[in-house]
Amino acid sequence: MLENVITSPFRVSYPQVFRSKHNDLNGKDEYSVVALFPKGADLSVLQKAANDAIVDKWGADKAKWPKPLRSPFRKHEEKEKDGKLPEGMEPGGIFISLRSIQRPGLVDGDRQPVIDETGFYAGCYARAQVRAYAYDMKGNKGVAFGLQNLQKMADGDPLSGRQKAEDAFEPVAGVAADADAGDPFGA
Repeated sequence: MLENVITSPFRVSYPQVFRSKHNDLNGKDEYSVVALFPKGADLSVLQKAANDAIVDKWGADKAKWPKPLRSPFRKHEEKEKDGKLPEGMEPGGIFISLRSIQRPGLVDGDRQPVIDETGFYAGCYARAQVRAYAYDMKGNKGVAFGLQNLQKMADGDPLSGRQKAEDAFEPVAGVAADADAGDPFGA
């Protein structure tokens, strides 16, 4: 049986860990997160787990492995549009989609459950417990990672693509800060 492994720290993107979302490709409701690993991150544990999953399904003889074989390790550059990478991605970085049909456990750095949905967001930092598996589905063959559990490690700037309100506006002199002050426009 393939074993669970712990990822190195990553930046969270597209978290769907409190409620499942329908996946049109496989027809299942899934929980998921995209793990954004920075350039140079040590992914050796994940690479070994992926290789073990391939050997478990198709044997040790690489000549007998299906071709092409889809890799779970994808370059950030694949998401580049108009010469720009999405927020949170960098040249040389790797991203992996982690999925599960069961809700993953989610704890903070002290191993206390994260219940507040605003506490786990695109842009925070986490690590995950995952299990690699090989698949052969609808003509596609490859390796993926099943999401078991998550641990939030640190806060980070949100990857919302939205500018912070305090950065969007200049201060307005003479405008009342509360509703009790009357009409701020003198009407």
